Amino acid sequence: MEVKRILFDTSAYSAMRRNDPRLRPYLQQADQVFLTTTVLGELIFGFVGGRQETENRRTLREFVESPRVTHLGLDEETAERYALIRDYLRDRGTPIPVNDLWIAASAAQHALRLVTLDKHFKLVPQVLVDYHEPLA
Repeated sequence: MEVKRILFDTSAYSAMRRNDPRLRPYLQQADQVFLTTTVLGELIFGFVGGRQETENRRTLREFVESPRVTHLGLDEETAERYALIRDYLRDRGTPIPVNDLWIAASAAQHALRLVTLDKHFKLVPQVLVDYHEPLA
């Protein structure tokens, strides 16, 4: 596996934090790891009110501040890709969650390989997806 620029979705970041061994090669080999605003929002939402909120926020902040990690915001081009992907999936009767549409749009916009444990990203041909079955 030679992947230099990857986008972790929420499930991949969470699996990494649980020490899922399948995610280690990505972190070892990638030149850049990207997280979108949408992923950050989903992660922080998951932290809010939890017993480990402070620790989870600190760990995420440290990860995002790493020199190899880049935060991707959303812009007009992301919105255009979001609309095209959503229209494509609607026409085929295969919608996916709205937040995941934004994540897919960002991956397409920046030509990033999307690392995920969410199978529905495989429905989006506009994105290169590395899917991993969730561990039991």
